[in-house]
Order: sequence, then structure tokens, then C-alpha cells
Amino acid sequence: MLPSLACADSRVPIEFVFDQTVGRIFVTRVAGNIVTPEIVASLEYGVAVLGVKVLLVLGHTGCGAVKAAMKADTVPGQISALYEYIQPSVERSGGDFGKAISNNAKFQANLLRTSSTVIRDALKAAKIRVESGVYDLATGKVTLHG
Repeated sequence: MLPSLACADSRVPIEFVFDQTVGRIFVTRVAGNIVTPEIVASLEYGVAVLGVKVLLVLGHTGCGAVKAAMKADTVPGQISALYEYIQPSVERSGGDFGKAISNNAKFQANLLRTSSTVIRDALKAAKIRVESGVYDLATGKVTLHG
């Protein structure tokens, strides 16, 4: 079972992206594929209870959450609460939207590696890998970061 952290965008149907049937992928989804305490807890469950071997943070081209964080406009409700999680990636992008998306996936994967004792211990014991990548909406291909 591959657990993943993906964007809430319906254009990124994880089971279809990886050609898997329902029940084969443990997916957490949130706009901007950001690492929050709730997401960490869910993925820790995948590691500690389900025994997963790989955690994948999957961003995607055209991500509206990253685009909104780049603009940092005033928005209604709690939408801007996403910005703080994405902003470090935006700051390192030099204004390049594609780079911000890629940076965000990498940054969130690094947060998983470092912010969770469960995940960090599993990494030290070489029981899991934490990877990141970007799904291209136009081609349907995933580019993994090395």
C-alpha cells in the first residue's frame, strides 16, 4: 500500500494516476498538499499501523493553492490559512509558478521527514522512504524528485 499526500484538486485522482484499484492506496488530501498536524497523524497511522514502505507527497501542475499563495490576495473565510504552509516554497521559486509547485512538494516531504517522530524513526530504521513528485495534468505523467 502506498500512502500519499495529495492536493484536494479533483483533477488528481490518485488511484487513476497510479493505475490502482480502490483500497490499494492510502490517500490524504488537502489543498496544496500541505503538511498539517492532522495530515501527519493520518500518515503516521499508515506507517505505524499499516506498515507502508513509501510516503509520497504529490503536487500537480496548475495548483490553485500554490497560485493563491503566490498572489497572497485577501480571500474570504479561512482560505488564506493555507498560505503559511506554502509560502516558504513560493519564496524560493523566484516567481516561477512551476518551480513553486515543485518546491512545495519537496518542502512538504521534508516536513514529513523531520516533524514526525514516527516517520523519522521509520526512516532511521530504513523501513520507509519519503518521496515527492509532481503530476502533470496535461500529460498524466508523474515526475519524481531525486
